[in-house]
Amino acid sequence: MKFSAVKFYEKGFATQGFAMGGEEGADAFDNTVLYRSCLTNYVIETDEDVILVDTGVPAEAPEMVPDEGSMVFTGHIIKSYVEALADVGYTPDMVTKILLTHKHDDHSGELRSFPNATVYVSPEDADALGLEGDNVIRVTYDESYHNFPAAKKIVDGVWFVEAKGHTLGNSIVIAEDDGLFFMFHGDISYTDEAIYADKLSVVYEDLAATRVTQDRVREFIRNNPTVYVSTHSPLGYENLEARRVMDLDNPPTTVPIDYEIFGGEASGKWVCSVCGYVYDPAVGDPEHGIPAGTAWEDLPEGWVCARCRQAKEKFNRA
Repeated sequence: MKFSAVKFYEKGFATQGFAMGGEEGADAFDNTVLYRSCLTNYVIETDEDVILVDTGVPAEAPEMVPDEGSMVFTGHIIKSYVEALADVGYTPDMVTKILLTHKHDDHSGELRSFPNATVYVSPEDADALGLEGDNVIRVTYDESYHNFPAAKKIVDGVWFVEAKGHTLGNSIVIAEDDGLFFMFHGDISYTDEAIYADKLSVVYEDLAATRVTQDRVREFIRNNPTVYVSTHSPLGYENLEARRVMDLDNPPTTVPIDYEIFGGEASGKWVCSVCGYVYDPAVGDPEHGIPAGTAWEDLPEGWVCARCRQAKEKFNRA
């Protein structure tokens, strides 16, 4: 197999509370501790298939403008997902299969660019995205895989594994190559440090299921030589390029952030750092009773993201 990293956002950050506060709460952590963040998806090429693990953000998504109160910042736009895919040698017509880990826009945003690929996705997240058509496979997890009780073999050596919690239909992808297991996990964690510390992020739809999934992930890593490949940490593509096996008993030294993380001119819009939903005051959120012209600061207490139901604190200016 050949693995490639599709890099399209860089130089972001996640606070320790965001990355690890799912069970104890973000305030239980030191939020001056920042972890590097980015946005990277991946390609698995076999003898017969070019398989995408997720499809990035929509090309028109605005760049966020973080400030000192931001919990997370995905990073600065390098280029569009399709342009980044071309950088590693692939065009949309070459893609045969897409394995969608979950519904959020930073993982599903450019599905429209691959109308001829077969899309594999959980039934729950297919429903949430409104995915239909002959090319959409609502995966039936009818096999077990190691310690995971629900999985589906996609091709020889590539498995789509049920991993509920982050979303109700969340999945991970595991590829076997040369005696190693490459775990493309979507958003099981936002930084590797959280897996070593056995902490959950603050982003989930089902906390109990998230805990069960993380326990299974850590058990799998302990029992199999696993390269842990992240979407939102540079450690993802760094681990992949080095074929670095995760050792849960020996956490890596956190690489300090050495780039400017604040600054930029805002447009007046706000972007959910979890799913990419854009709140535009000119449009409002009429589906949830927010009329056009409602300023961000005038949104009622308790308003949440129209798409993923996260609180306002997860939004950044754009």
